[in-house]
Amino acid sequence: MTTARPHAAEPSGPDPAPAAPSGSPLGRFLARAAALTALLTAAGALLGLVRDQTIAHLFGAGSGTDAFLVAWTLPEMAATLLIEDAMALLLVPAFSLALSRRAAAEAPTDPVRDLVAATLPRLLLVLGAATTLLVLAAPLLVSTLAPGLDEPGLAVDCTRLTALTVLAFGVAGYFSAALRAHRSFAPPAAIYAAYNLAIIATVILCHTVLGVRAAALGVALGGGLMALVQLPFVLRHLTARRRRARRPADPAARPTLLGAALLAPVILFCVGRQSQVLIERYLASSLPAGAISHLNYAQKVAQMPMVLSLMICTVTFPVVARAMADGAAEQARRRVERDLHLAAVVVLLGAAYVLACAPQIIQLLFQRGAFGPEDTAATASVMRVYAAGLLGHSLVGALVRPFFSAARPTWYPALAMAAGMAVTVAAGAWTAPHFGIHGIAAANAAGITLTAALLLYGLGSRVIPLDVRRMVSGLVRLLATAAVAALAAWSVARLCPGPLTAASAGGAALLAAFAGAGLLLRAPEVAGPVAAGLRRAARKAAPGPVAPTTTRPPETDR
Repeated sequence: MTTARPHAAEPSGPDPAPAAPSGSPLGRFLARAAALTALLTAAGALLGLVRDQTIAHLFGAGSGTDAFLVAWTLPEMAATLLIEDAMALLLVPAFSLALSRRAAAEAPTDPVRDLVAATLPRLLLVLGAATTLLVLAAPLLVSTLAPGLDEPGLAVDCTRLTALTVLAFGVAGYFSAALRAHRSFAPPAAIYAAYNLAIIATVILCHTVLGVRAAALGVALGGGLMALVQLPFVLRHLTARRRRARRPADPAARPTLLGAALLAPVILFCVGRQSQVLIERYLASSLPAGAISHLNYAQKVAQMPMVLSLMICTVTFPVVARAMADGAAEQARRRVERDLHLAAVVVLLGAAYVLACAPQIIQLLFQRGAFGPEDTAATASVMRVYAAGLLGHSLVGALVRPFFSAARPTWYPALAMAAGMAVTVAAGAWTAPHFGIHGIAAANAAGITLTAALLLYGLGSRVIPLDVRRMVSGLVRLLATAAVAALAAWSVARLCPGPLTAASAGGAALLAAFAGAGLLLRAPEVAGPVAAGLRRAARKAAPGPVAPTTTRPPETDR
């Protein structure tokens, strides 16, 4: 195991490891960045719920929404590849290395601008060609993705509109990666709020004329807005620094991180991860009308805790990439270990709430207009099945980042994802005819959990010297904590009248039980904060004279 370097030896500033004091400059910056990212992510997620509520209210869960959701598969795949996963996994380390070399003055020209000049024009050309091809191939895509669809013509029309997001998402993802590497997190975190606002406005204004096609048009317009909201900030970062003398670039200084040797494993991993949605919709297309819609609504709500948990890794990923670029493997290890436990706490809290209060959540969010009680029951029941795979989804998103922060490419994540996909396909093909959408959701959970286990083992043995046994022990304690909390919340919610009262009381019981069980089981990132909070409360409640306040450190009061 690598020995940690002293803080003073780090050229990039204070130690980015979680063990760094919370009052250090980088610690304060990460706390502010995480808080701002959380706020903007929550705003985007809330608007995403409003978007889904609007679509459910106007169009319900039938053959029309099934057709739109098949077309929406394309933007979902594009978002994974071009914004959140592949583009970020490739470009955040590339920009981090360029910034490291800029700080070290290793190149005769600005390495960041060299990277942009070498990659952005080619990316635009490839994305433009791909968008054109997808628009032309829309009928083939629909017949391949959902051969049993009731309204294939409507799905083709929607797909031609949603295909335009490939170009828009590519540009938005490029901008997001560049800004995150520069440690500018607010504009990338705001893009989903802009995206969902565009969809909501377009659906409301155009649904009477275009029907469900209005939602597809809103997706296309929202993609363009995602790029536009980031453009001023990207230009500011690229033009703010003093221009260097214009000399011929050193060929050795040209960016090499985006060659085919690294592109292939990253893209195949991300395609494999998003293909779980393709598998679900392919299997569900042969089930009764509305099956795809029920799966979609359940997945969108159930995955909100996963999205919130991954914001932690989104903020710290540039720090990990920079530490690995600087050769500080021990700092990267400590950062990754704490990120995994923090992400697990957030996602397991959400999963426990979903298990306990799924019917009340769906009734509050969607049961109105064309979305009736039967839709609520079907969506809530499958959402509980999805909850079993939330920890796996969150861990996969967190674990894969360090793999692609290394200097050399690795095929291990793509192979782990392929193993998980094989389980999803085999289990889904067997369970769908017998258990319907519940079997499909269970197959998804099984496949992604296997992938997470393989990535955790591989990360500790191949990239960062993680203590895998200690990590697994901590995750088991967190799982037990979440199980106790879910049982307590379910017991309280079922006694309450009305969905709002039940959801509120269940949530309060969940938090109390999670804190208590976490303290008793010594769950990581739970027991410490709870115990500290109890000690502070005890000190405040203790009788006796109030000690004089002092600004000196406690160790000096002797």
